Amino acid sequence: MEILLGQEEANPDKQDNSGRTPLSWAARNGYEGVVKMLLEQREVNPDKPDNKGRTPLSHAAWHGHQGVVKILLRREEVTDKSDTNGRTPLSFTSQNGHEAVVKMLLEREEVSPNKPGNDGQTPFSFASRYGHNKVVALLQSRKVATPSTI
Repeated sequence: MEILLGQEEANPDKQDNSGRTPLSWAARNGYEGVVKMLLEQREVNPDKPDNKGRTPLSHAAWHGHQGVVKILLRREEVTDKSDTNGRTPLSFTSQNGHEAVVKMLLEREEVSPNKPGNDGQTPFSFASRYGHNKVVALLQSRKVATPSTI
């Protein structure tokens, strides 16, 4: 990675045909070291969406990569951005039952367990639908998630 980043013609924020950047791929696969190296490059946008509107945070949250999520959440410019289907990082991680990532995301005030996607489903409803009881409890602990939002 260091050799590639040292090449003058290398563009560490270049999108592929699906709109994913090297940071998106590293976040999706949980490569914390690569994520850190890429974030040191001033031209890398840590919140750049791909063609489906999914950001590096969305990809890391979806796959439950706690270390990467933690690194990305330290960046002020990383937000709780919805994708083209209205899904947020919290909805992805709630669907997949990643408790630690849910906890990290809920530490941010702007993250809502009741934010619906285009289909009306919320992080709370995804966690309920897939039987992630501990995630449901975490979302309820925010005192804004209620069964009426399912």
